[in-house]
Amino acid sequence: MKARQIVFLILLIIFADQALKFYIKLNYYAGEEHHVIGNWFRLHFVENEGMAWGWKFGGDFGKIILTLFRLVAVIWGSFLLRDFIRKKYHRGFIVCAALIYAGALGNLIDSLFYGLIFEQSNPFSQNVARFFPPGGGYASFLHGKVVDMFYFPIITNAHFPSWIPWVGGDEFEFFRPVFNLADASISAGVIAILVFQNRFFKKHEELQHHTIETDSVVNDKTQIF
Repeated sequence: MKARQIVFLILLIIFADQALKFYIKLNYYAGEEHHVIGNWFRLHFVENEGMAWGWKFGGDFGKIILTLFRLVAVIWGSFLLRDFIRKKYHRGFIVCAALIYAGALGNLIDSLFYGLIFEQSNPFSQNVARFFPPGGGYASFLHGKVVDMFYFPIITNAHFPSWIPWVGGDEFEFFRPVFNLADASISAGVIAILVFQNRFFKKHEELQHHTIETDSVVNDKTQIF
């Protein structure tokens, strides 16, 4: 698979992810929700201070550590993805790796820059954030919040059976997390690798077995029988 095809795929995902985040950020106030298809597909604007799918990690200091970790992971992933292409791994595996890489980079952009370029949106005043506000953004470099918007509450107002320990009788909702396109890209890549790992790596192992390394000098006089 050619490198330019992978680069195009990555840029396409990042562009779509950032375009959607900009639209939500500049048109929705924090907590605003609109139904797209019935009750089960909604656009719900939340800002995630931590990891993917709304998980949090260690407050302000944890936010810096998490952003730096994302940055190192993306840099390392650039070399790793190039190595996959150079060694001609299975096409499907390279596409999955590109999906994971693009998703990580998409969320990294939020963490690095969104605090600098956007105004804070408050669910109480219901103000929509401005782009490059006169007083500066809502946070410093590395402290940006990741914008999430996809919400699929397929099952609502349900309860766990009373016989289940600890959560019996508690309210149950599926699917609760709010996520973005970058999260979906990462998840799709990981799930596809887990499902098709035998197909992906079997071909690569076969290619390695058919490669013969030798220290013999090959020239025009060498005879091959």
